[in-house]
Amino acid sequence: MKTFNPTLADIDRQWYLVDAEDQILGRLASQIAHRLRGKHKPEFAPHVDNGDFVVVINCEKIRVTGTKLQDKRYYSHSDWVGGLKSVTLEKLLAEKPEEVLRKAVRGMLPKNRLGRAMLKKLKIYAGAEHPHAAQAPKPLTFEK
Repeated sequence: MKTFNPTLADIDRQWYLVDAEDQILGRLASQIAHRLRGKHKPEFAPHVDNGDFVVVINCEKIRVTGTKLQDKRYYSHSDWVGGLKSVTLEKLLAEKPEEVLRKAVRGMLPKNRLGRAMLKKLKIYAGAEHPHAAQAPKPLTFEK
């Protein structure tokens, strides 16, 4: 039996709509990353981007457990002396709720060109409206 090697013609991309209201950040991010990679498909191959598009709405209403709102920090450095900046999860969630979920999913994808291409298929919106109605995304629910 020959090993199946998927090509671009074999890829069937679907659009899914996820409501992030009252979902836990890490669990939701891991399930979204699973869909973006295409690991739920029988024709999965680690070297091919055969994942689906995921549209996330209501990400401003996402939940975290414990004291992560005050304790979890996101760091960035400007590569200059003294250029370390940090922001708490609570502040980032108030200012840019889309970035919180995007950073969580990004950490669960491959750290190469393929991972960056997969992340482009993730569309995140803070409110309930999204401009992807023409793609007719199927609702996707995850257990809490």
